[in-house]
Amino acid sequence: MKTSYLRILSCLLLILVGATTYAKPLVLPQIQVIPIKASATERQYELLIKLPDNYAQNPDKAYPVIYFTDALWHVELLSASTFFQMEDSILVGLSWQKDIDAKLVEAEGAYVSRFRDYSFAPSSNPENQAKYQFGQAAKYLDFIRDDVIPFVESHYRTEPANRSYFGYSMGGLFGAYILLSQPDTFKNYMLGSPSVWRMAQIEALPNNAKPFNANVFVTYGSEEQKLSPHVDSLIQFLHNKKDASLSLTHKIPDGSHQTASPMTAVMAINWLAKLQQQGQ
Repeated sequence: MKTSYLRILSCLLLILVGATTYAKPLVLPQIQVIPIKASATERQYELLIKLPDNYAQNPDKAYPVIYFTDALWHVELLSASTFFQMEDSILVGLSWQKDIDAKLVEAEGAYVSRFRDYSFAPSSNPENQAKYQFGQAAKYLDFIRDDVIPFVESHYRTEPANRSYFGYSMGGLFGAYILLSQPDTFKNYMLGSPSVWRMAQIEALPNNAKPFNANVFVTYGSEEQKLSPHVDSLIQFLHNKKDASLSLTHKIPDGSHQTASPMTAVMAINWLAKLQQQGQ
């Protein structure tokens, strides 16, 4: 009996090995993966670019662009959301740094560069600061403004006055930093559950005298009791600017920081699609 069982198990293992041999990675249609280097820091990144289905058939048409951080986490969700709600748009996802220390990636994950790139204040913990190099959002924003946007707008038919940004969690925090430091980078800002745990850091940013001229969509999950007061403080901080050129929308999708993420993307694209329809 035991011998028969072992033979059956061996056969199953052979079948599984064979299936693995023939397995192929999924390649998402219409998504281009393009290497790009930050000219100031020499760091290597990738852009995940998706064009509309009708892009090639409309050679005289320009398209709005949605830029987003944490590309691997959001590309499929935003691709589906725009397909059903805002098909005539270009998606540009920004990857985490590719040429980063392999030991650090093994210990902390492929996304470790986001701690450095999306934060704008150093850590008070010397050990953490040495490991993660917090506080380099200014350099990352320079990379976006000096390298990413010029590349996209020189290689694709875009509407430069109609750029949008989507970021979640630390990506949302980085979006708030862009809005407050160089608001003309994007016209529309979608900030999902932004990690604004220290409003003092926001308030300490240099005062930007320029008008926002921006539409802003901010969310947090209904179960995010710890984060929500901080995001409310950010919203109030923006209201206190008393800038008539700033349009601010706040929504609360159901869920925790993790489970609210998919609905946040769907709601954000729905909000953006309505703005586009209204010509805003």
